[in-house]
Amino acid sequence: MKKIGSFIWIYFGLFAQFLFAQEPHLKNLKQLTFGGDNAEAYFSPNGKFVSFQSNNKKWGLECDQIFKMNIAKASKDSNYMPIKISNGEGRTTCSYIMPNGKDILYASTYLGSKACPEVIHIKGKYVWSVYPDFDIFVANSSGKILRQLTNSKGYDAEATISPKGDKIVFTSTRSGDLELWTMNIDGTNQKQITNELGYDGGAFFSPDGTKLVYRASRPKTDVEKKEYMDFLSKGLVAPTDMEIFTCNVDGSNVQQITHLGKANWAPFFNHTGNKIIFSSNHQSTKGYDFQLWMINIDGTGLEQITTESVFNAFPMFSPDGKKIIFSSNRNNHNTHDTNLFIADWVD
Repeated sequence: MKKIGSFIWIYFGLFAQFLFAQEPHLKNLKQLTFGGDNAEAYFSPNGKFVSFQSNNKKWGLECDQIFKMNIAKASKDSNYMPIKISNGEGRTTCSYIMPNGKDILYASTYLGSKACPEVIHIKGKYVWSVYPDFDIFVANSSGKILRQLTNSKGYDAEATISPKGDKIVFTSTRSGDLELWTMNIDGTNQKQITNELGYDGGAFFSPDGTKLVYRASRPKTDVEKKEYMDFLSKGLVAPTDMEIFTCNVDGSNVQQITHLGKANWAPFFNHTGNKIIFSSNHQSTKGYDFQLWMINIDGTGLEQITTESVFNAFPMFSPDGKKIIFSSNRNNHNTHDTNLFIADWVD
């Protein structure tokens, strides 16, 4: 048995080395959450905290709520309980820590209903709900809502903040389509900056605050356009055909960065602004194998970053570029859980 046991340990040691060799940009990988769906974790300006959304049943949640996590504490304690920021009513999404490092920006449906909204399924189609009750709020670290930034009819969500601390970009249906809008940090001066038919969303600013990177669908045929608008009229979008785009903050100089097919989404600039990391299933044979990829801002130099598990998404670099956080279903013990992982980034 000793020889067999030694062989097993040697085998697993070699296997671990093989996995690390397949993910050479990720070092000292640590799991931060343990249960439920945990996603859209974004760093505070000082890199010590993240805000994120979770539906972990162990935390008494019926649907996604917003939390603030101390990274150092979560790294050391698997039972660490992050601070709940949202009020527990309705459904929340897309949080971001404000420039002061304390207050949290997020979207919630709670003004429409205190109950979690219905999750709609369409047979044969994978769809996301874009609930018209979503509006964007700012709360303090104790969860008290300080102000409401949007109040237009329709979906307002997916808000992120410029590193310059002056602007917010978000997605809205107020003009009849899923378009990108910008506003000042206090919610004033709201402007539409995209206007092509299709879903424009998940936008982030470049490190210098001059550009945006985002995901977009572009239905081309009459059949595709009709299906897109039919879904949108029902508060739905089918996010199965999206590419990565960039533009200036005012919406000018639109550039399509990827031409890969299938779903390319969750893009984020690296800390120098010359590369974009994103999630894609373009190499998947079954559609649900999402890995992280990186590409130059001119569309060259495509490189695969992750290989472990079949879902990796929502990557974000720390402000200094030394850390990366993302969601993954690795190490979920054959459950449906998606957890947060953090690693040192190796160029």
